[in-house]
Amino acid sequence: MKQLFSFIKKEFYHILRDKRTMIILFGIPIIQILLFGYVITNELKNVKIAVLDLSKDNITSEIINKITSSGFFTLDKNIQSEKEIPQAFKQGKIREVIVFENDFAKKLQKENSADIQLIADASDANSANMIVNYTMGIITSYIYDINKTAHIPIRINTQERMIYNEELRDVYMFIPGTMAMILMLISAMMTSIAVAREKEIGTMEVLLVSPLKPIQILLGKVTPYLVLSFFISVIIIAIGNLVFKMPVLGSLTLLLAETMLFIFLALSLGILISTIAKTQQSAMMLSLFALLLPTILLSGFIFPIENMPKALQWFAALMPPKYFIIILKNIMIKGTGFAYVWKETLILAGMTVLFIGVSAKKFKIRLE
Repeated sequence: MKQLFSFIKKEFYHILRDKRTMIILFGIPIIQILLFGYVITNELKNVKIAVLDLSKDNITSEIINKITSSGFFTLDKNIQSEKEIPQAFKQGKIREVIVFENDFAKKLQKENSADIQLIADASDANSANMIVNYTMGIITSYIYDINKTAHIPIRINTQERMIYNEELRDVYMFIPGTMAMILMLISAMMTSIAVAREKEIGTMEVLLVSPLKPIQILLGKVTPYLVLSFFISVIIIAIGNLVFKMPVLGSLTLLLAETMLFIFLALSLGILISTIAKTQQSAMMLSLFALLLPTILLSGFIFPIENMPKALQWFAALMPPKYFIIILKNIMIKGTGFAYVWKETLILAGMTVLFIGVSAKKFKIRLE
C-alpha cells in the first residue's frame, strides 16, 4: 500500500512538473469553453450594409435610422446608382444593400404601398438568410408602428435577392473552409510530426553532423509535403466542382497560385511547431490546438467574425485561414481577380516570411 501511494505521489509530481502537460490538461478546456461561449452565437452584430436611396425622403430616412440604430447593422456607404452595387459586394465589406424605389413616400401616401429591395451576399448562405430576416423584421416593426396611427394601413413590399449563391447552397460556404482546414492540418501537422520524429528517434544526430545547412534541411523536409498538399488541393477543387457544382468563376491559375502560397505558409508554421515540440505526440497536440480550433472557430469558416467580441476579432485577424477563405470565396464564387485579394495575399506572404525566418533561426540554434 505504501509503495502504491509513493508511486501515485511520484506520478503527480511528474505531471505537475511538466508545463506542457499542465497547459493541455487545464489550458485547452478553459480556452475551448471561452471560445465556444463567445463565438457560437446566432445574433448579428455590426453587419456592414450599403443603401441606395432613390427617393431620399423622410420615410426612407426613418427606416434607415431604425435599421442602423438597431445595433445589428452599420451603414458603411451610400450608393448613388445600381451600377455601384456589384463593386460594393466585390470589395468584401458590404454584406447587404438596401434599395428604396423612386418616390417612396409619395407612393405610400397615394397608393398605400411601396417597394424595398434587399440584396444580400449569399456566398455565406446562413449569414445571408439571417441578415435578410433581421432587416425584414425591423421594417415590419416600423410598419406596425406607423399603422397604429394611420387611417388607412400602409404596406411596404420587401423583395429579397441573393447574389453569388441564389440557391443558398451551404456547399458554397463549406468547401472553401474545409479546403483551408484540410490544407492547414495536413501541411502543418504532418511537417511538424515528421521533424519531431527525427528528434525523438535520434536520427536528427545524423543531420547535425552532415554538411547540410539549416535551410537545406528544412527544404528537404517540406518539399514532399508541399507537392502532396498541392495535389490534394487540386483534388478538392475538382471534387467541389464536379460533384458539388462549386463554381470557379475567377482565374484558375490565380486560385492555384494562392493555394500554393497558403500551403507554403502552413508548412512553415509546421516547421515552427516542430522547433518547439520535442516528441511526435506534443507536435500533434500543438498542431491540433493551434491550428484546428482557430481554423474552425476564428477564420469565418462557420461563425461570422463580426459577431464576435472585439478581442476575438483582433485575435482572428492573426489567423491565416481567415485570409485564405476570403481569397477562395472571391476567386471561386465572385469571380474577382488579384486586384480584390492583393491585401489578403500580402498578409499571407508576410506571415510566411515571418514563420520561415523564426523557424530557420530556431532550427539553426538547435544545430549549433
